[in-house]
Amino acid sequence: MADYYLEFEKPIQAIDQKILELEADDSSADHSSELSTLKAKRESSLKKIFSGLSRWQRVQLARHPQRPFSLDYINALAPDFIELHGDRYFGDDAAVISGMGTIDGVKVVIIGQQKGRHTKENLFRNFGMMRPEGYRKALRIMKLAEKFRLPIISLIDTPGAYPGLGAEERGQGEAIAKNLWEMSKMKVPIISVVIGEGASGGALGIGVCDRMLMLENTWYSVISPEGCASILWRDAAKAAEAADAMKVTPDDLMNMGICDRIIEEPLGGAHREFDAMATILKNVLLEEIANLKDVEPNSFLERRIDRYDKMGVYTES
Repeated sequence: MADYYLEFEKPIQAIDQKILELEADDSSADHSSELSTLKAKRESSLKKIFSGLSRWQRVQLARHPQRPFSLDYINALAPDFIELHGDRYFGDDAAVISGMGTIDGVKVVIIGQQKGRHTKENLFRNFGMMRPEGYRKALRIMKLAEKFRLPIISLIDTPGAYPGLGAEERGQGEAIAKNLWEMSKMKVPIISVVIGEGASGGALGIGVCDRMLMLENTWYSVISPEGCASILWRDAAKAAEAADAMKVTPDDLMNMGICDRIIEEPLGGAHREFDAMATILKNVLLEEIANLKDVEPNSFLERRIDRYDKMGVYTES
């Protein structure tokens, strides 16, 4: 059961509290029948609520305080993961985790954007907003993957690249642009997975890929719904309308040819059953890696050009 409930989850909270009260009752009373009824009601409520989520509600789920982060998945998928630090130019960036490990015997390189669970950790992780040294660190590790012919998995979860003065002075735009250029030429498979938020160039800086996967309750766009609403209507409170207009969900992006595969989450979201979610993700990643392992290294560039050329709509005059 969750410890935090979003507004649209409140009907479930009341049922959960009653279940916990009955389970904690140390009297001799038999609550088995009532518990069975409540759990069935809870299951029915979850299905009803989560079968009709709006775009804005999915954005809220992507930001859920208890949603699994990159490190949660890395520790579950690759227990032998070795983190590598620093860009060899300026320093390290705690907003991104980079390193090597094995998933069921398959050697991989994993790049993952990392948020914090509380204020102190969020300050350390910079709220998942990468600085230039983060993008350069990620590229350095991806170059190692290319050298040792290892597939790259990038876990995307960011509200955007860090826009601070220091980041701009150290070449934030150049660092992201260089990653786009270099990743497009990588001679190894790249699989990107949006596990939470996928905002703007902050996401794209580690998101050039052969396969774009998205967990069911995530979003991916050039700007947040609040940012869009603030620009268009001068009112961030219209974020729900902006989310609808922007079409930010996995289903929307599948229809636009941007997302290749939607990964179903356990009922109620990834945070409710993390072990099940980690197992689902592991199996999907192993399948995707197996499908790409026989691709000729020199053909990845043309495949990616073809992939991205198909995105968007244009007319010729």
